Amino acid sequence: MISIDLNADLGEGFGRWTLTDDERLLSVVTSANVACGFHAGDAPTMRRVCELAAARGVRIGAQVSYRDLAGFGRRAMDVPPAELTAEVAYQIGALEVFARAAGTRVAYVKPHGALYNRVVRDEEQARAVLNGVLLADPTLPVLGLPGSRLLELAAKAGLPAVEEAFADRAYTDEGTLVARGQEGALVTDPEAVLRRSVELARGGEVVALSGRRIEMRARSLCLHGDTPGAVDLARQVRDALEAAGVRVEAFA
Repeated sequence: MISIDLNADLGEGFGRWTLTDDERLLSVVTSANVACGFHAGDAPTMRRVCELAAARGVRIGAQVSYRDLAGFGRRAMDVPPAELTAEVAYQIGALEVFARAAGTRVAYVKPHGALYNRVVRDEEQARAVLNGVLLADPTLPVLGLPGSRLLELAAKAGLPAVEEAFADRAYTDEGTLVARGQEGALVTDPEAVLRRSVELARGGEVVALSGRRIEMRARSLCLHGDTPGAVDLARQVRDALEAAGVRVEAFA
């Protein structure tokens, strides 16, 4: 049977500010990308999400980012490689404390926002992120865009390199994500999201923004938790996948 993981970005709050419905999303997804304090998230939020995830058997992933709370980690930044390596390891370590306290552990690492896009092509930044993962735990899987420099380097280093796709984001003909500021970057039609989810899981393909059908094989499907109606849509995606004969299970 075909299987796929469902992941979502969670814990993206800070202090009194909250963004994602963590508790309800954790009843749908199989992996949780938990903000580690650099683009969002604080210690109480990280602890709470880890406890909720552990109680539901959801795998915990460290969503590492540039240090950019004001810009939600979506602004381009130039961070020296040694500094980025240390900051990636720092974020993983912080989340690991709360994961272990909840009776589980950090199961994988996924970059966020501008860092996620940067390590698709920038080998220096990708290597810095990888070195941070190796420093924290040399066995952790790395989740990222198919064909990215980060996944290539992770595989060469002997780490599990897990390919990820997005049902609610538009793709270029080269298989990269269309920039958020560009028209059509977000797929907002629920029916289109459901159709794309099944096509990605069963066929390993997606229709790019240009209309061209491109190969997009992935072991994990990301569901954004910061959009209106995110929980209901996530549930519909899972139901559609299971109705199509796809087993939904964690990769880690």
